[in-house]
Amino acid sequence: MTAQASEAPARATILVVDDENLVRWSLRKRLEATGYQVLEAEDGATALAQFRENPDLVLLDFRLPDVDGLTLMRQMRAGDPDPIFILMTAYSTVASAVEVMKEGAYHYVDKPFRLDEMLPIVEKALETTRLRREVRRLRASQSAPFALDRIVGQSPLMQDLRELLRKIAQSPASTVLFIGESGTGKDLAAKSIHYNSARSGGPFMNITCSALSESLLESELFGHEAGAFTDAKQRKKGLLELAHGGTVFLDEVGEMSPGLQAKLLRFLEDRTFKRVGGTTDIRPDVRVIAATHRDLEEAVASRQFRSDLYYRLMVVPLRMPPLRERPGDVEILAKYYIDGFNREFGGAVRGLSDEALRLLETHYWPGNVRELRNACERAVLLNSRGILPAEAFGSLLPQPRGEHAFRLPPGGLVFEELEKDLLVQALERTGGNQSRAAVLLGMNRDQIRYRIEKFNLGGMGIRRRTPRPGPKPGA
Repeated sequence: MTAQASEAPARATILVVDDENLVRWSLRKRLEATGYQVLEAEDGATALAQFRENPDLVLLDFRLPDVDGLTLMRQMRAGDPDPIFILMTAYSTVASAVEVMKEGAYHYVDKPFRLDEMLPIVEKALETTRLRREVRRLRASQSAPFALDRIVGQSPLMQDLRELLRKIAQSPASTVLFIGESGTGKDLAAKSIHYNSARSGGPFMNITCSALSESLLESELFGHEAGAFTDAKQRKKGLLELAHGGTVFLDEVGEMSPGLQAKLLRFLEDRTFKRVGGTTDIRPDVRVIAATHRDLEEAVASRQFRSDLYYRLMVVPLRMPPLRERPGDVEILAKYYIDGFNREFGGAVRGLSDEALRLLETHYWPGNVRELRNACERAVLLNSRGILPAEAFGSLLPQPRGEHAFRLPPGGLVFEELEKDLLVQALERTGGNQSRAAVLLGMNRDQIRYRIEKFNLGGMGIRRRTPRPGPKPGA
């Protein structure tokens, strides 16, 4: 087979369903002469069997011996919504035509018809089928990076998080709040909810609330009417309106000004808003996902964040755990990123040395998963093959501090208090893992256990620092 022949597009397949043999024969001859592949069926049962061949178009008689065409079309569309249907009938009425078109038929043809008139309809119908399948393919490729299994980690914290994201995605919940430090993956989790929900076919609109001034953010969210302010030359739709049928992601919502907090609260309560300078209520169907790295409870206490908006956002709160609380996921994440950057850069890195892995597992990760990703990208970029040594992650190595690793405060200190404080920090940083805490402090496990008993820290082996629970509404 020549290269040219191998690149030829596959022929479209058309299923002709009619109980009249002459109609099927005439259509098959003309369609095959035009270059189409044709399947035939004389009744509903045969048509359903032939439909398993995935035709691109179905020419369907309205009346068949065992079923009416409308019922058969519904059965077929339930299995595959992409193919286009053209119904044919010798018993045309206005009522039947309206009913067929409401059910989703592409066209309605009266018998008898001329084949020359049918061919242009067939060609346009097949183009619609191709466009539908291309849209479906593009949507699938767009949502693939945000499948729930792309949220990497096998720790109990991450397994619970994935299950919560799955439940929320499948629920009608209209407001979700992510709470977590910078770099914990709040944006990825928001997209995972959107692309694994019934809203995945709608738009995903996101905005960082801290990046814009109050007036500009208001215009971006709610839109404006022409003449609403000096530079408003024409009407502009806001993100909430543009996201109809989809999701709006408000990142860093804790940085929103008090005035906009009030307007956001009104929208969340009433699900309506007005454009800036407008008088008409707009009611979009959107899911709002907000995210913040701030302690909103403290922001409420200091009057920097509205308490009523806080309680409204806390309907479905999710805490994104920092990487230091799930050290067991560090190796999994590092290998995931290294494999990805290997493919992207065409490298031949085979993995991590024991020293490099120990460095990654004991690092505090203030930048969380984002910091780990950047460290892996830099390591693969600068070390394109072999096993990555600890030196490949030089920015994570302890930096020399001169003559003394630690300088005694001028007023002195109580050594045992310092020893206890360092021990508590090491246990918290490693999620209570005594072996990893020992590595951080240059000790062995027996030395760690001795000091845990010495300072009466028996619960520290399993205790983790957790955020204070927020106040309950009405408390």
